[in-house]
Amino acid sequence: MIEASEATENEKIQTGKSMSEYKWRNSTQPLLQQHVYESSTEDNSYNSMPYHKLGKGKIYSGFGSLVAWIIEQKNVLIDGYGGVFFSDIQEEVQKKLEENGFSVKWHFTADYFKSESEVEKMVKPFLGGAEDVWGFKTNLNLKDFFKIDEFLALEKDDQADINIVIGIGAGLLNWDAPVVYFDIPKNEIQYRMRAGSIGNLGNNFKDKAFKMYKRFYFVDWVVLNQHKAELLEKIAIVADGQRVGRPNWLFKKDLVDGLHKLSHSVLRARPWFESGSWGGQWMKKHLQGLNIKEVNYAWSFELITPENGIVLESDGNLLEIPFDLLMTIEYKAILGEHAKQFGSYFPIRFDFLDTFKGGNLSIQCHPSKSYIREKFGETITQDETYYILDCEPGAKVYLGFQENIDPQEFRKALELSQLKKQEILVERYVRSFPSRKHELYLIPNGTVHSSGINNMVLEISATPYIFTFKMYDWLSLDLNGEPRPINIEHAFNNLRFERKGEKVPKELIAKQVLFDRGDDWEILHLPTHKDHFYDVHRIEFDTELIIDTEDRCHVLMLVDGTSISVEIEENETNKFHYAETFIIPAATQKYKLINHGTGRAKVIKAFLKHDIEL
Repeated sequence: MIEASEATENEKIQTGKSMSEYKWRNSTQPLLQQHVYESSTEDNSYNSMPYHKLGKGKIYSGFGSLVAWIIEQKNVLIDGYGGVFFSDIQEEVQKKLEENGFSVKWHFTADYFKSESEVEKMVKPFLGGAEDVWGFKTNLNLKDFFKIDEFLALEKDDQADINIVIGIGAGLLNWDAPVVYFDIPKNEIQYRMRAGSIGNLGNNFKDKAFKMYKRFYFVDWVVLNQHKAELLEKIAIVADGQRVGRPNWLFKKDLVDGLHKLSHSVLRARPWFESGSWGGQWMKKHLQGLNIKEVNYAWSFELITPENGIVLESDGNLLEIPFDLLMTIEYKAILGEHAKQFGSYFPIRFDFLDTFKGGNLSIQCHPSKSYIREKFGETITQDETYYILDCEPGAKVYLGFQENIDPQEFRKALELSQLKKQEILVERYVRSFPSRKHELYLIPNGTVHSSGINNMVLEISATPYIFTFKMYDWLSLDLNGEPRPINIEHAFNNLRFERKGEKVPKELIAKQVLFDRGDDWEILHLPTHKDHFYDVHRIEFDTELIIDTEDRCHVLMLVDGTSISVEIEENETNKFHYAETFIIPAATQKYKLINHGTGRAKVIKAFLKHDIEL
C-alpha cells in the first residue's frame, strides 16, 4: 500500500538555500520547496510560488513509495527530460530495491547513443555560426540520436527479479512495461547548465552558456518535447526531477484529471526571475518572496510558456510540470476557437522589464514573419507591446525613427560605435516619448525601440522571446563584464524606416477608447497594431463584473489595486494580487472579477483577435 506522504518529521525541507549549498545549480533563486509551508508574506502581497490543489492522495513523496510501485510492475522504463540526474535516480532506486531484497538488471539508454562526434555533426546544421546567438529549429527526432536498431533489440534479463531501462529515450522501447517520466522545469535546466552539472543531449561537453542554451532551444527542447508528447500514452507516472534525493510524483491519470479541471478553471504559472546588465530594483521592492540580495532583477518570466511551469499540490506535497505538458493535454480547452491555429503552442506572453535605478535596454528590433521563419524556423514572430506598470518622472520609451532618418548614416554610426566603443546620440536617429503609467506602446516587428531607465514595463507580446536584434547597447557590459552581442546586419534586414516622425505617435501609441461601461465599471480598449494578432483591454471596476470569454483565452494582470478574486460558476474562487499574471481558459465561458481593495481595481486583459492570419 502506497501512502501519499512519506515525509518524516526530521526531514530538512530544501528551500531558500544559498547558491553555495547546491553545487549542482548556479542561481540565487530558491529551489521549489518540496512541501507547502506556512507563508510569511502578507495576504495581499505578490506570491512568487503559486500552486494549484489536486485534492487528497494524489502526489507522493520520495523513492520508497516509487520503488514499492516498481516492485509490483517487474519491468519499468524510466525516461525523462534533458537535465535530469538519472545517475542519482538509479542510485536511489538501487538502494531501495536492495533493502527490499530484490535483484535488478539495469539497462542504460546512454550506452546506445551515437558517438558525441556523430551527434555534433548531426546537429551542426541547426546551430548557426560558432558565435551566433541563434540557430534554426530542428526537424530531428529523438531516434536520430540513437544507434536505434541496436537499442530496439534490447531484451529483458529473465534471471533478474526486475528489469529497468533508465535514461532519455527509454520509452522508445517496445517493451510491455510502464514508463516513469522525470520532468524538470526550464529554469532549473539553465541553473544546472550554468553550474556545469549537465550537458546537451547526447553530449557531455560543457560549453559556454549561450552555446548550450542555443542548442537547448533549437535542438534539444524541440526533440524532447516531441518525444514526451508521443510518449504520453505509455507514461504511468510523472515525477518532478528538479529535486535531488527525494522526488515528488503522481500517477498520470491523476495528473490528466487535475489538468482537465484546471483547464476549465483559472490558472497561474510559476514565475521566475533573472538579473541582467540593465536590471533594476522595482521588483525587489514590490514583489514579495524574491531574494533581495540579488544584484538586480531585469526580467520576470511571468508567462513565457515554453519556459514556465505549473505547480500542483496534494497533501502538502508540491510537484511542478512544464506549461508545455498542460498545453499538450488541454490545448483545446485553453485556446478555444484558436486551438486549430496554434495547437499546443500558447501564443501570448507576459513578462516584466525592470529598469528602475538600472540602465537602458539596447536599441533593438525584432524579425519579420518571413525572416523568422526562413532564418530561424519559428512559426510566428516577436510582435510586442510595452505597458507601463510604473515609472519615475523623466523616464522615456524609445520608439520609431526621427522624421529625417538617414538609414545609411544611422548604420555607419552604429558600426563606428561598435568598432571604437564610442557613444551615439541616440535621439538624433530614434524618437523618444515620456513614459506614462498605464500607457501602451506598440512594437510590431521591425520597429526600432527600447525602454529607458526608471521604467517598470509589462511586456505583452507574442510568445517568441529570444529574437532581439541589438544595434546599440549604450556601451554597457553584461554581469560578467563582457559586451553583449550586437546584431546590426540582422536588424537592418528587418528595420521599418517608414515608422518615423509623426507616424510614430499616431500608429505606435495606443489611443485608449471606451469599449463598454456599467454602473461602477468600464472597459477601455487599448488597440494594438494591425500586425499584432492579439488585442488589449483594461477593465476598471469598483465592486465586481462578469466577463464572457467568447471562446477565447484571456491573459490578465491586476495593474492597479491590492487584490481581486476570480469566480467561476459561482462556486470556485481564486484570489490574485497586484502584478500577478493569470489565465482564464476559453472553456470557462464566463468569469466574475471581484474587487477586494478600497479603490478602483484595474486589470489588463490580453486576448487573441477573432480573425488571425499567421
